Amino acid sequence: MSAYQRWVASDVVIRSSGCLFCSPLTPYTALASSLAPFSISLCCSFCRMVTAKVWVLKKHFEGFPKPSDFEMKQVALANLKDGELLLESVFLSVDPYMRPYSKRDMKEGDVMIGTQVARIVESKNPAFAVGTFVVANRGWRTHFISDGKDLNLLPASWPESLPKSLALGTVGMPGLTAYVGLFEICKMKPGETVLVNAAAGAVGSVVGQLAKIGGCKVVGCAGSDSKVAYLKNIGFDEAFNYKTVASLDEALRKASPDGYDCFFDNVGGEFASIAINHMKKFGRIAVCGAISQYNDSVPQKGPYIQIPMIFNELSMKGFIVSSWHNHREEGVKALLKWVLEGKLKYHEQVTERFENMPAAFIGMLKGENLGKAVVKV
Repeated sequence: MSAYQRWVASDVVIRSSGCLFCSPLTPYTALASSLAPFSISLCCSFCRMVTAKVWVLKKHFEGFPKPSDFEMKQVALANLKDGELLLESVFLSVDPYMRPYSKRDMKEGDVMIGTQVARIVESKNPAFAVGTFVVANRGWRTHFISDGKDLNLLPASWPESLPKSLALGTVGMPGLTAYVGLFEICKMKPGETVLVNAAAGAVGSVVGQLAKIGGCKVVGCAGSDSKVAYLKNIGFDEAFNYKTVASLDEALRKASPDGYDCFFDNVGGEFASIAINHMKKFGRIAVCGAISQYNDSVPQKGPYIQIPMIFNELSMKGFIVSSWHNHREEGVKALLKWVLEGKLKYHEQVTERFENMPAAFIGMLKGENLGKAVVKV
């Protein structure tokens, strides 16, 4: 390999007044096609070549997801048109919803769904400056092109000291889910008792803290003693390890003998069928997720909710946070304020490198994360 070929193969960015490939005055134009295997970034916008890495769903999940269910591919991106932007993902999110939604919405071969914090690296849209950070919903990709309509800018008040990955967690979709579920679905009031399961996860940990900010007593459960310790450290009044208690029914009764006004359910299944019997009169239940059932090959039996629902005149409502987009601005503003004031603490489980997206996703579904699971590209 010549010195020139080694220089190109090392992904050096050419910065000069003219492009070595497209200029008719250079002998390198004919060489361009032979260098296609390399990822090349050139100064000339007319011949710029950007290759994105993407993870696709190779095979629909059967039971628990496996690494072989995914495949990483490379996709060549087109040159930008007027009004378009080129973005590179900086952080990507892995979330429980991806498991059931992949079955409902995706075909084999589709790019895995998900959101990212991305940086604008090239812009032909005057409304978006190079270097700006945004939140996008473009799946497991390292780079992508957008016209800007599907992007949400990070708030102008976002301080440099705060990790931008929080826009995928505490100040992002999971935080907004907690915000909507408590304030709009449960309509919690000061002095009430709030129960949340999967409480050490991205949503549950915010639910508990928002309930404390709202003047409530909070009971949470998690799947390890270290997670229970974390819950108590961030202000939960009561917390227990559901895997080690002798009786879930008794643990719920002991944590709040008078019952629960609000139940924020991330788990479903057996937990929900037992917890519903501990609700107070006129209690409210926000059904956010059902992670205990996502990987089942055979549907679980029950629960049977009619009798406790009738006798205690309960309200139960399922919700998807994207349907509450009109609360996004106010929610992000409030969550960011509470984080900066120290009232809302966060913890992130950060996995390095895009190549480890499937491992981070599978680990999250196994409950290996504390707080929000993200991948740093």
